[in-house]
Amino acid sequence: MMEVYLDNNATTKVDPIVYEEMKPFLTDVYGNPNSLHKFGAGTHKKMAEALDYLYEGINANDADDIIITANATESINTVLKGIWIDKILYGDKKHIITSEVEHPATTAACRFLESQGVAVTYLGVNEEGIVEAQSVKDAIKDETALVSIMWANNETGKIFPIAEIGAICKEAGVPFHTDGTQAIGKFKADVQACNVDYMSFSAHKFHGPKGVGGLYVRKGYQLTPLLHGGEQMGGLRAGTVDVASMIGMGFAMKLATSPMALAYEENHVKKLRDKLEAAILEMPETIVIGGTSNRTPNTTLISIRGVEGESMLWDLNQNTIGASTGSACASEDLEANPVMNAFGSDSELAHTGVRFSLSRFNTEEEIDYAIVEIKKAIIRLRNLSSSYAYTPASHASGL
Repeated sequence: MMEVYLDNNATTKVDPIVYEEMKPFLTDVYGNPNSLHKFGAGTHKKMAEALDYLYEGINANDADDIIITANATESINTVLKGIWIDKILYGDKKHIITSEVEHPATTAACRFLESQGVAVTYLGVNEEGIVEAQSVKDAIKDETALVSIMWANNETGKIFPIAEIGAICKEAGVPFHTDGTQAIGKFKADVQACNVDYMSFSAHKFHGPKGVGGLYVRKGYQLTPLLHGGEQMGGLRAGTVDVASMIGMGFAMKLATSPMALAYEENHVKKLRDKLEAAILEMPETIVIGGTSNRTPNTTLISIRGVEGESMLWDLNQNTIGASTGSACASEDLEANPVMNAFGSDSELAHTGVRFSLSRFNTEEEIDYAIVEIKKAIIRLRNLSSSYAYTPASHASGL
């Protein structure tokens, strides 16, 4: 059997080149970067270089801040709870705008803020799974403290109109945060061109290490820190920085955002994604959730009628293929995935989404193997399903 990893929106492998950059700081260069002796000083040059790569990767200005965090979840919570403290608890703003299809880090933080009396507007998506800029404009009020809309959806890969939304927020004088976790390394995510005031991201989504992320903060938009206790990051995030991981994230950013890497993503990775997707769609009653336009080059979320997502994952795992489900559970009497619900999927289809997300490390040979095994799995599981009527067309896959 061939091992095929198609769950890169969940996490990516650390690029071996990135690992080599990190290695000295895991063993030989181990001083606390905040210490004044030579053991600490030995880390500063590489840390500064890593920060430069982060700034360049998202086109941040030198006057802006990039705070090193543990992950995008911490970054998101820093923004939402910082806004809550600065503009809601001790200000006259009481309203936040987000969407129905955000990552749980954003949704859960917003639910917490609601429990504290904050009014939150959850914008729906159109038939293509995109939050329209006009809906943001219509939702902004005088008391709006923040707009938080993701740049690219982690399940469908849909790219939201961040430049338009950023322009609307700038005109209205409302701070704008975007979760850029699924954007970096997929296309050019330019915070200046798109008028982004805060952007969260995580290194392990673009072939960096787990356990480290970042938060871009535009000059003049500083927040009350989420963590207190030290002067690290200029007092914006207390705690000793994970030096090796920070250096790894910076170098991963450099690699992922280079013109060559982005071109490879748009050409090679997209070509493999499209080949996989087209082959699955040859099976009857399969659809791409949200359609095939305006999305990241590596992602497809496919609904397979008569096959629960969890069952498909189990079957694929037996054949050493890793993917993920568009369903939060495998039973219709439990809550289905909010992304599927946001599309208005019926009760059956809401549990049938399977997400395949590729990376630059996938090969055509892997995709060919995955196509055969996925088609076999669909046939097997539909034959076992009590909710799917078997027809000869179900076997029209050439297997």
